[in-house]
Amino acid sequence: MTFAALQPLADRAALFASLRQDALTDAVDALGEHRWDADMAAGTLTFSATSDPSRTLVTRPHLVATIAPGPRSLLWAWAHPQGDPQGIAAQLRDYGAQYGLTELTQSELSFPEDAGDDLDAWIADAAHQIGTIAVEITGRSPYFAAPIGGGTRAVFLLDAPIPATTVAEAAAKLPRILSGLNLSDARSSVWDAARLAGWNMQWTDEEFTGATVSDDSGSVTFRFDEQARITGIEGSAGS
Repeated sequence: MTFAALQPLADRAALFASLRQDALTDAVDALGEHRWDADMAAGTLTFSATSDPSRTLVTRPHLVATIAPGPRSLLWAWAHPQGDPQGIAAQLRDYGAQYGLTELTQSELSFPEDAGDDLDAWIADAAHQIGTIAVEITGRSPYFAAPIGGGTRAVFLLDAPIPATTVAEAAAKLPRILSGLNLSDARSSVWDAARLAGWNMQWTDEEFTGATVSDDSGSVTFRFDEQARITGIEGSAGS
């Protein structure tokens, strides 16, 4: 388990965040073999093809947190000595203050006792949890969890030249993406994906057994069982 008190936020945004991470992966994979470099003075994080460094994907990174094995702790960017106390990460602090989530308002979080000895794996999981939470609270995406040496990872939200995810694109990717997700409440995750993506959404009935999301690219209807699990997806292209 990563940071248990924050997991409900990550669960709610899991579907949308996965779609946006997949879009980032597609954009970066189009470069072929690549590397990334951060220029904090210029305010850029750049992915570049190793075979042709002129082929790049240039993004603007917003530091959210660093997660380090030495102190076994997470440090929020708003409290980081080189961070921006009024930057994007401050939105997480303000959200925590509004809703009583002290994990978001404490400058530093110690790893839970059950973090275990395989800290590399635990930190990687925690970085994805924090990235997903940052997407949920700020509405920005995608995120990037960057190894920065010594086992430490920095979590960034990226302003990237990646098109918004359409319903039609999501429909094509959903079977693969859902197969790798364990959604605690798929119904809430679908609702949240529509909110964050800016799609239209309507429940199919008063019992919330289905939801139809749509935009100019098409529509998708999700069917849910009594445990809010997805039991079927039906889609149509175009509007």
